[in-house]
Amino acid sequence: TIDVTASLREHTNSTILAMRRLPKPIIARVHGHAVGVGCNYALASDIIIASEDAKFGQVFVKIGLMPDGGSTFFLPRSVGYAKAFELMATGEIISANDAFALGLVNRVVPFDLLGATVNAMAARLSDAAPIALRKIKEGLNHGLNADLASSLDFEAVNQGVCFQSADFREGVQAFIEIRKAHFQGK
Repeated sequence: TIDVTASLREHTNSTILAMRRLPKPIIARVHGHAVGVGCNYALASDIIIASEDAKFGQVFVKIGLMPDGGSTFFLPRSVGYAKAFELMATGEIISANDAFALGLVNRVVPFDLLGATVNAMAARLSDAAPIALRKIKEGLNHGLNADLASSLDFEAVNQGVCFQSADFREGVQAFIEIRKAHFQGK
């Protein structure tokens, strides 16, 4: 027999946790069906860009399972409890445009623009200050489980880290000189 609990802990859960701990942003490029754990890998990403043909669903209930892969954490934070419960309890598969309207995805584009759109976002993120991006991701992950006072303290401490960086000095200098900043992650 299969030890589903051990398998999820070893494979799925460790992957989702690694995605959230990765200091660099993750862009999910979705075309076709992202249902079940595929949907949950997208939800664990930082940005989701979908083609107009993409579909999203929590179909576990249709085979007698509850959702896994972090969906009970991510989905209600994206769409609210009531909508998350509805999507999970019915197993409904929704269109990319419906997912966008719910705040589940960042952008929906025609398939022929999907690659270029994802590449443009990746280029934009790669031009950003690496330390600041890492701290944004850490701060959002922290804030998902923290109260306001703890979030404010996290921001204060990590703003200090950013303030001491060469990237901050470069960003200010570039602003003064009216040019694009060239960040080094230092």
